[in-house]
Amino acid sequence: MKKNLGSMPALFPMPVVVVAAYDENGKPNAMTAAWAQITDMDKIALFVDPEHKTMKNILATKAFTVATADLAHMAEADFIGIASGNQMEDKFAKSGLHETKSEFVNAPVIAEFPVSLDCELVDVIDTEHVYAMVGKIVNASVEERVIGDDGKVEPGKIQALIFDQFRNGYYVVGEKVGQGWNAGKELVKKAKGK
Repeated sequence: MKKNLGSMPALFPMPVVVVAAYDENGKPNAMTAAWAQITDMDKIALFVDPEHKTMKNILATKAFTVATADLAHMAEADFIGIASGNQMEDKFAKSGLHETKSEFVNAPVIAEFPVSLDCELVDVIDTEHVYAMVGKIVNASVEERVIGDDGKVEPGKIQALIFDQFRNGYYVVGEKVGQGWNAGKELVKKAKGK
């Protein structure tokens, strides 16, 4: 039997991502977010309050990166999430993270995180119910250590952090338990009477 909990963002898991952008003077800032979503093969949406320093930077420079936070850098990702760039001078430098300028967009790539998407700002959705920044993914870069022998990324090697809204906990993605577009094939056959 299910128990009603009322209105809450009860979606699990949510990716833990670190969004980074330069300000108009080329100074990096970053923030951790869990409300991000791939919206197309080459688009990502960030559902983040526009008052964050990083969001202001994105509006100014029209570019950003989105990195997958990992277990090895959980403390840094959490720091970037709880410290405010609007209130803390040199927040990025104080995090201990390192950046290099993306080859593809005017935004910082954070060296420590294993997967990074370089994005151009292509749209801002601002309605009564939704605020989102939409980026076009122009490049994805990954650390070689997370690439398998077949040349593809092995998600378990990333040790990506996921967030839970129930207890504000971090978890790690790991075990593969099935294959997409395959796990339900028998149910499709059964539904078609085969």
